[in-house]
Amino acid sequence: MALYSPLSSAPAARWKQLLLTKKSLIASLFIIFSFLGSLELFLERGISTRILSSFSLTPDSSSSNQSPLSCSNPFEPSSFQHSTPRPTYSRKANATFLTLARNSDLAGVIRSMKQVEGRFNRDRHYPWVFLNDEPFTEECTSAVTSAKTHYGQIPRDQWVQPDFIDEERATKARKALSKIRGVFYADSVSYRNMCRFYSGFFYRQALLQDFKYYWRVEPDINYRCEIEYDPFLYMEDNNKAYGFTISVPEQKETTPTLWDTSMEFFNQNPQYLHPNNAMRFASKDGGKTWTRCTYWTNFEIGDLDFFRGSEGYNKYFEHLETAGGFYYERWGDAPMHGIAISLLLDRERIHHFDDIAYEHTGWEQCPDPLTPAYERGRCSCDYGNSMAVKWKR
Repeated sequence: MALYSPLSSAPAARWKQLLLTKKSLIASLFIIFSFLGSLELFLERGISTRILSSFSLTPDSSSSNQSPLSCSNPFEPSSFQHSTPRPTYSRKANATFLTLARNSDLAGVIRSMKQVEGRFNRDRHYPWVFLNDEPFTEECTSAVTSAKTHYGQIPRDQWVQPDFIDEERATKARKALSKIRGVFYADSVSYRNMCRFYSGFFYRQALLQDFKYYWRVEPDINYRCEIEYDPFLYMEDNNKAYGFTISVPEQKETTPTLWDTSMEFFNQNPQYLHPNNAMRFASKDGGKTWTRCTYWTNFEIGDLDFFRGSEGYNKYFEHLETAGGFYYERWGDAPMHGIAISLLLDRERIHHFDDIAYEHTGWEQCPDPLTPAYERGRCSCDYGNSMAVKWKR
């Protein structure tokens, strides 16, 4: 006796079975993708942890009351009331703008100075400090500002590749990295010199010793809105030690061993970890893995006393220096600052300047369109192109 499956009984039954199978398949795929989407969201948000003296996964009892963090805006909203005018001040902070540039960057430096002066400093007259590894052209930059300008040459041992670096190994590493598509400055030694300098030497410069705060200004940057308050005084009045505008993930190819090297240091020196640190910006699992989130250091406002006086920061830099990753890989000052600031500082002393409209090389932050600068027509920032909007997408 022949056996027949339902599909072979009749054309109508066969079509009905195919239809049911197709619907089942679509439903199954929907369930799978929904689950994966939820899993991705869960993993991205992670479980907030605060590490005190070790990197064991210890839940933070207060994490349930805190909003999830991400690279786009890792800290709680600014305390500023955007609907009210910015305060004006009759005093100034002990602060300076800091620019590291070569003579070939002069045109870009002047463009940046015009942005800073036009959007903020023309009324405040904060001085400028220019650093270079060779004598810098002074006349053009001093003509852009009515404030004082200072010029310094970086000591050779703080700029050039250290003698203990194995040049053959470093050369091979640069060539290998340059073969990877999309890695910036893969074969550049001068870029590595700059990253090392901004990681461990900028705050040691003689010209900065009389200042408390610095505001880093790179060539070819833009400020898209008027800055209608004094960020230096905000730092001072609110006991902030580090401020940033944009945070982005570091390219994984440039820092394959940076996190492990960092954890090696902090596991050996847990006394340097601040009890109220921002570990969850750097790691979602208590130090096992790295989010690669960094503070984009081409804009940063910082307290020089923290860098100069933090034994933990300076010991951490020495540990990285000995490992040689600035040259054997391409460790940047942004990921180094991201890890150090997040683990060594009280998170309450880290500030996201979400109201400063800043743009560099296509990455842009725009403040909320309801801020006074927009209302007064003093803003040319495209909020739809802002990093905050892109992260939400």
